[in-house]
Amino acid sequence: MDRHTATELAREPHGSADDPDLLDFSANTNPAVPPETERVYREAFTDAHSYPAEPPVAYREAAAEAVDCDPKQVIPTPGGLAAIRQAIALAVGAGDTALVPAPSFGEYAREVRLQGGEPAFVPASDVLAADPAPHALAVVCTPNNPTGRGYDRAALTEFAARCRAADTLLVVDEAFLGFTERPSLAGEPGVVVARALTKLYGLPGIRAGYAVATGKRRTALRGSRRTWNLGSPALAVGAHCLRQRAFVRETRERVRRERGRLAAALSEWFDVADSQAPFLLVDTGDGTEDADCDVAGFVAALRDRGVAVRDATTFRRLDSHVRVAVRRPAENDRLLEAIRAVRD
Repeated sequence: MDRHTATELAREPHGSADDPDLLDFSANTNPAVPPETERVYREAFTDAHSYPAEPPVAYREAAAEAVDCDPKQVIPTPGGLAAIRQAIALAVGAGDTALVPAPSFGEYAREVRLQGGEPAFVPASDVLAADPAPHALAVVCTPNNPTGRGYDRAALTEFAARCRAADTLLVVDEAFLGFTERPSLAGEPGVVVARALTKLYGLPGIRAGYAVATGKRRTALRGSRRTWNLGSPALAVGAHCLRQRAFVRETRERVRRERGRLAAALSEWFDVADSQAPFLLVDTGDGTEDADCDVAGFVAALRDRGVAVRDATTFRRLDSHVRVAVRRPAENDRLLEAIRAVRD
């Protein structure tokens, strides 16, 4: 890691409202958690009196079942971002460039810079058509944050093949893929997949995730992984959640139904991007004279009505957008009521 960059580089802005009086649509986490999760967490306290077993076999097996890969290909990490950081650190050095989509999750570019590299930005819609050859690393987020676009599996595997031919590491961030029926790219040669409990299972505070890799990439990730990098409660909760198939099916159906309903309602006022994710990207300036508004003012007006949405102008290439999470029906109704009040 580059010491000078680490000293000077600012933090990336993120969603999430700490105010308990706000209904939070700014973070894209599931408002529900799998049944029995709290019980599993409490029972794991006893195990916290000693170091977790190494390697964490049960956790790796549960993760492998969730994405249909070999357990030996799973590298446990404290969250999805930790998996991304570890992969980038092994691929990017001083003077290297990395192919990074924009708009997309801001931490990709930040992690590249922390290693002394430089992000080479490409429109998120065109990332799979880009040439990976000049770069040490390429990143794809599917579905992409904040646009919600999911990439076709055939196009992803073809891009992965081009990355392999160029000896360019491909990191695929699947933080939101579990909300869809699309298969994971886990186990694809030359690819590091990053996943976590944060979004699908509604547990950002647990800090549990994993990378999936094969061949020399797996060997490097396994060798660089810190021993005991997940605590006993995180491992126990993670193994439990990763096996909750019925919960995942119910979540997907609720998100699909509510996303469509919310998009239709929001489209009466704004341009809304098509999405396969548990959030919608909304352009607050849709071309009509009375629709253009100051995003910061719009976000503040909603907060005054008890609702937090994400100011998406902090994403590269966006200047008039907000991002809203898809929550439960009654909560989504409250969002629409607040927007209606602001618009009126």
